[in-house]
Amino acid sequence: MREILLHDTRSGQLEALVPREPGRVGIYACGPTVYSRIHVGNARPYIVFSLLKRFLAHVGYDPTLVINVTDVNDKIYTAALAARVPSAQLASEMTSAYRADTDALGLGRPDHEPLASETMDPIVAHIADLVEAGHAYEAGGDVFFRVRSDSAYGTLSHRQVDDMDQGEGVEGTERKQDPLDFALWKSRKPDEDSFWSSPWGPGRPGWHIECSAMAEGLLGLGFDIHGGGIDLVFPHHENEAAQTRMARGSELARLWMHNGMLQASGEKMAKSVGNISPLHQVLDEHGRDTVLMYMCGAHYRQPIAFSSDLLEQARRRVDRLREAARLTHPGASPDELAPLHAAFFDALARDFNMPEALGSLFEWVRQSNARGGVGGAHLAEMLEMLGLESLLAAEHAGPPAEVAALAERRRAARQARNFAEADRLRAEILARGWEVRDVADGFELLER
Repeated sequence: MREILLHDTRSGQLEALVPREPGRVGIYACGPTVYSRIHVGNARPYIVFSLLKRFLAHVGYDPTLVINVTDVNDKIYTAALAARVPSAQLASEMTSAYRADTDALGLGRPDHEPLASETMDPIVAHIADLVEAGHAYEAGGDVFFRVRSDSAYGTLSHRQVDDMDQGEGVEGTERKQDPLDFALWKSRKPDEDSFWSSPWGPGRPGWHIECSAMAEGLLGLGFDIHGGGIDLVFPHHENEAAQTRMARGSELARLWMHNGMLQASGEKMAKSVGNISPLHQVLDEHGRDTVLMYMCGAHYRQPIAFSSDLLEQARRRVDRLREAARLTHPGASPDELAPLHAAFFDALARDFNMPEALGSLFEWVRQSNARGGVGGAHLAEMLEMLGLESLLAAEHAGPPAEVAALAERRRAARQARNFAEADRLRAEILARGWEVRDVADGFELLER
């Protein structure tokens, strides 16, 4: 089987993927906290790890992808109070919206999408194991993890323990034995309408323990890849690793992969900053093919600017691939193109280097076009790795009849020199997800 190299955050180096079970790969990626609609930056880990799963399956592995939903969290209580709705209702509505928004990416669903609210018994049991082992303690209905009891704490984020701030503010400070300790269980507050029973009284879990329990429950200990945004390395993933290590005497995951952030106006895109672009609006405006190409245009570990210029560049790239799909004939690549096809997959095998793979793909397209459009089967393979296999399917299916009729009416309007009506029809065609272009013998329709 092909060797796959991935960057491990803990070691800081490229590491060979050596599955715990030969031929099978378990992947856990942290999903959203559902207190509002997700923004386009939240989509990056969903896209990265969905495409990684495709690649691993293509080269012969049997991958299992788990992306959780955090539906119990301080932010949900706060947002629900502001909206004057029950917190469980808000979480349920936003979970449905998240699934609809990510469905629109056309990449399929993860194999498992656990909810924190449905994992409460394993979460409580995990906390109880930590308390019994002396790595956690109860104080006033809260339970805290003893950070200094883990000698390996900080090895994932490469930070000195004394320099760490858990980001919990002043909440529970007077009950902590050490300011570095973080909450595993939080006692119920008067304005919190969702709560669960526990040996320490009614309340709900802290954020970090939720993922430890969900990941272990579905993938077991020592699974192959734990992923998420680079902003989760500390404290979230550092704490996940520590909780499991101290409760189980074993590491949660073998490799830790982290994607870079989307940046708007030079800073991380975040709801708290207020510089977000909701995913569903970006998809409506630019189309899923453009969004996928935009995400693939930067190495997954690097930050990526969110700008109209980059989205337009991605749209032009998609148009070029769509045209290549239209011109390319079925069959394998000739010998002259085979090295470029191989280079595409070699790049993905070296830390999932999508920009390098794209370079090989577009050179393949250039040379295929020069040879009259040969090698359609290999083009289909590469497009599938980008989530863009629909470019081939759309070419064969053609535009819907109503879109073609609108384009015919627009051509008649142009011939009558009724340019205002022609512009109106162009906008209507665009709203239906197609772009009309004038060519020498009439027009062509391209799916957006």
